[in-house]
Amino acid sequence: MPGPRAACQGDRVPDPVVTDRAPLVPLPEQPAGLAWPTRTWERGDVPAAVGLDALVDELFADTDRYQTTYAVVAVHHGRIVAERYDGALPNWVGDDIPVGPDTPLLSWSMAKSMLHAAVGIVVGDGRLDVDAPGLVPEWADDERAAITLPDLLAMRDGLAWNEDYVDAGGSQVIEMLFGDGQHDVGAFARARALAVPPDTRFNYSSGTTNIVSGIVADRVGRGDAYVAFLQDRLFAPIGMATAQPTLDAAGLWVASSYVHATAEDFARFGYLYLRDGTWDGTRILPEGWVDTGRLLRSIDPDDGRGYGWQWWVTDDAHGTFWANGYEGQSILVSPANDLVVVRIGRTDAAHGGHLFDWRARVVDAFAAAG
Repeated sequence: MPGPRAACQGDRVPDPVVTDRAPLVPLPEQPAGLAWPTRTWERGDVPAAVGLDALVDELFADTDRYQTTYAVVAVHHGRIVAERYDGALPNWVGDDIPVGPDTPLLSWSMAKSMLHAAVGIVVGDGRLDVDAPGLVPEWADDERAAITLPDLLAMRDGLAWNEDYVDAGGSQVIEMLFGDGQHDVGAFARARALAVPPDTRFNYSSGTTNIVSGIVADRVGRGDAYVAFLQDRLFAPIGMATAQPTLDAAGLWVASSYVHATAEDFARFGYLYLRDGTWDGTRILPEGWVDTGRLLRSIDPDDGRGYGWQWWVTDDAHGTFWANGYEGQSILVSPANDLVVVRIGRTDAAHGGHLFDWRARVVDAFAAAG
């Protein structure tokens, strides 16, 4: 086992792991007689009191508040109850690409939550022990050896990292994705020094996710083998036929940022978590693994929002948690309402709070309507 966690200096007061938590809201079961959406989704209606059409209209129309929205898919009790597309994706080498049901869209950091699923599958296979030491060989002889897989999954590893997508100066995420680190994102992230002792602060880091992706790759292989693992064990069983992960030159899935899929396929991934990691009678994720993602562990000191393991946690009365991506991509899962809502678009950080409020209003509207 690693030795005592080394003391080191950081620029932030340590924040404890959240321990004062309400019990998790139960995950709903598949409605009796409803077909699983492996190939197609059934369609349905919602009570008029929800006002869902008006909420979706607002999201697309109010560009001053939300900027650009390309796609929304809402699934209630296993049926699509709203689906809308608009606009076109910028294309620097040709005409812009109109967005529709078949358009591959970029996940950005929603891919982090998909990595959580991949980790769960490997754990369920017995190929990875969550509590095993020494998962990153490069750290064996220094203070980083104390970092555990739970520290990494919870973004509490203590590594120095600046997740800034606006100011390139001093931004490790920009350097990793678009600069010298892009050819081997895992090596770039693993080279970061320890800033504070592990498990003493939350610090959101795309580099951390790519370190975890490397741990998965050590068990499933790189390059084509990694893609085959994701397709065979995660995407194909739930009907995510359009899902395409992006690898770097070293054969590592850039799980911090890159999966392309249609909006409906992103909804399928959320639906897998809504149904506790099972799909049409088959357990895709180990029993209890979904709970590890949606259990509140930290509060982000920058915005006060909750985080679990590679999933954001609303900590509301409905048990809502969500996958979040740059420029406002999201897969929202609300267990008490049996609800999944996907939104894809382009919204800058200054307007991101409006999207957070819009998602909360959607959840509250379903809850109020029963």
